[in-house]
Amino acid sequence: QVQLVESGGGLVQTGGSLRLSCAASGRTFKMSIMGWFRQAPGKEREFVAAISWSGGSTYYADSVKDRFTISRGNAKSTVYLQMNSLKPEDTAVYYCAAGGTVVANVEAWGQGTQVTVSS
Repeated sequence: QVQLVESGGGLVQTGGSLRLSCAASGRTFKMSIMGWFRQAPGKEREFVAAISWSGGSTYYADSVKDRFTISRGNAKSTVYLQMNSLKPEDTAVYYCAAGGTVVANVEAWGQGTQVTVSS
């Protein structure tokens, strides 16, 4: 099994930045891809960004492209999401995920971290 723990959420004003971190433990060698999803109140969980195990391939939702950057730490079991130019519509609970870029393919979820962007 894989365990994922997020950190770094919080409250920020429009245009500000936040950096989320996700630390993975357990059978991390099985994770071909890690990424982030988010869920706003009353909405379905949606894909945000993902990165391959090697870090050579990255994937982004159109809504965050050019504003968010996903990366891996030197210890490949850590993944970061740098969020710049934040907008109120980015407000959501952000979940670290392992295994895929669609909800149905995700094999492990973190507990979630709240990101709130004030206008």
